[in-house]
Amino acid sequence: MSHPYAQTGLPTALPYTDEHAIFRSSARRFFETEVAPKQAEWEEAHLTPRSIWKRAGELGFLCPRLPEQYGGAGADFLHAVILAEEQVRSGAIAPMYTLQSDVVAPYLLQYGTEEQKQRYLPAMASGDCIASIGMTEPSAGSDLQGIRTTAKRTKDGYAINGQKTFISNGINADLVVLAAKTDAAAGARGVSLFLVDTATRGFSRGRNLKKLGQHAADTAELFFDDMRVPEEALLGGIEGRGFPQLMDRLVEERLMTGVVSVAMIDRALALTIQYVKDRKAFGQRVLDFQNTRFTLAEAKTEAAVLHAFLEQCILDFMAGTLDPATSAMLKYWSTEQQNAIVDDCLQLHGGYGYILDYPIAKMWADGRISKIYGGANEIMKDIIGRTLGGRTR
Repeated sequence: MSHPYAQTGLPTALPYTDEHAIFRSSARRFFETEVAPKQAEWEEAHLTPRSIWKRAGELGFLCPRLPEQYGGAGADFLHAVILAEEQVRSGAIAPMYTLQSDVVAPYLLQYGTEEQKQRYLPAMASGDCIASIGMTEPSAGSDLQGIRTTAKRTKDGYAINGQKTFISNGINADLVVLAAKTDAAAGARGVSLFLVDTATRGFSRGRNLKKLGQHAADTAELFFDDMRVPEEALLGGIEGRGFPQLMDRLVEERLMTGVVSVAMIDRALALTIQYVKDRKAFGQRVLDFQNTRFTLAEAKTEAAVLHAFLEQCILDFMAGTLDPATSAMLKYWSTEQQNAIVDDCLQLHGGYGYILDYPIAKMWADGRISKIYGGANEIMKDIIGRTLGGRTR
């Protein structure tokens, strides 16, 4: 069966069915008609309206992999892949649905108590609850062991103090999965995760950060000033499990980063090939210059190789065998190639590539963060390098 994401023209080893094709068609229609046309408006506001989250929930596009008892459809991982691909294909950066569905929801589903699942997951699937994850701090990015936010026990729960930054969905968020130190002397073993309602006294939001790209996606600073939460806010009910939980879930987050990066490469190539076919210079199409053909040939080849690697990673993930080093390889190489190929495609657009009215310029700005979030690519290399038997520290 040919890949339903028809821009690639590549075969696929993934077990897509007719049901997946129907789901893809519905998702494509939603992103093309209800999300992409609003991007400019949302970019001006640096925020997406809650109504578009509710709309996605109504259509079954939020957290579709959740079991039915928690508001989902019990769908497989390929539904997440389809949604990410179709959002990229439409040119819509926001809302950050995959953060809700494929990053935050699995934390609750995998580690939460039954009461925590029942409280939050149905609302996340419906769009009534927008979620974010609070890991990064001003002095701790990829080094999660270095966080300084603390959660100290009180007679009826915890008192949380600290701050987070670069938090996606931070302005809209009703729920934050928050990493904090419950034992500052225990290193990684002292990190715990908390489910924080943003209506809690002592919680406050700082600036909606103005970024290089992804302007429609809200990104905030969060502050916790003696914020009191009950014991029931501790994810899973047991202290000290936060670091392994974070490390385990980063495998899927990095896989989804790879899905998005490869989809961005496909879109950049499709846009650029069409542009150089139409654009004339020195009496011929830009496509007819050898430099253009060679540049696009290299990019097309790299895209084909990445598709094969990505699909193997997806199959491994669905089988429960995708390991951290392999997901780090995918995240590292797909984002490096995404940025390089989009930059080459921008160059082939000439002066128009530098104009934000052209999609390739927005892709260049919006995509640069991919080499940083989910663990900077330098960290990915370190993770991979540790498997080689030559670690010196």
